[in-house]
Amino acid sequence: MKKIHIVGLGLLGGSFALALKKAKPEIKLTGFDSNPKNLEDALTLGLVDEAKNQADSDTDIIILATPANTLRALLQETLDRIGPETLVVDFGSAKELLCKSVEDHPKREQYLAGHPIAGTEYSGPKAAKADLLDRKVFIICEMEKTNIHLKAKAYEVLEALNMKLRFMDPEEHDKHLAFVSHLSHITSFMLGKTVLDKMEDEKNIFDMAGSGFASTVRLAKSSPAMWAPIMQENKKNILEAMSLYIANLSKFRDKIIADDYEGIYHEMEKINKIREILDLGG
Repeated sequence: MKKIHIVGLGLLGGSFALALKKAKPEIKLTGFDSNPKNLEDALTLGLVDEAKNQADSDTDIIILATPANTLRALLQETLDRIGPETLVVDFGSAKELLCKSVEDHPKREQYLAGHPIAGTEYSGPKAAKADLLDRKVFIICEMEKTNIHLKAKAYEVLEALNMKLRFMDPEEHDKHLAFVSHLSHITSFMLGKTVLDKMEDEKNIFDMAGSGFASTVRLAKSSPAMWAPIMQENKKNILEAMSLYIANLSKFRDKIIADDYEGIYHEMEKINKIREILDLGG
């Protein structure tokens, strides 16, 4: 393993680069970002060794870490021009449409559909952290469609970064992510909107908002450039998740209207089971 090229040098691409430099300093890292400021920052921060519009012909792995709605075209273009020993891995948060877009591509076996379950509410190269991916889950979809020799390259890197591999169908991945990730971000954005619409005095928000509000609305600081495309790419599953969420909110509101506080207590008590699940996972 000698060369890795990263397209998209924001939070995920940048964090991957920092972690790889620490774990495998012998690998030459090149990169590109369509935002000139991001590219400049990535070079200044030492995320990559060199800026290149395209990967060298002998590059081992190309990482695609750009917004979700850019990946289909970018993946097609990248597969079209790579040599036989290069593996392409994407970091996209939606997989079904992306995998379908290249299912008949003659170089399909040179693609690994991946998704690191990691992130923060911040974006750009300056938000990159060397430990962001450490001990995090890396989901791989359609593993059996990737060439075994090329797949070994990815496993070598992921193992060096101390990531935990999980395997899913693209459809299963997108449905689960809609509920446990995408819906969380929508909820946070809408809570932020509700408070901003109602409380015109920003000082009151600052003075009265406790840690509960701050933690719940944290994701509303996330980049629209990243999250709006995810809504586009996983529309079907996100709409299903939102419909169920809105229905549950309405039922809860109805209990308050009916002064059914015993019912509210028991509802929250049942939902407390989430604590056991999350504590076990932590």
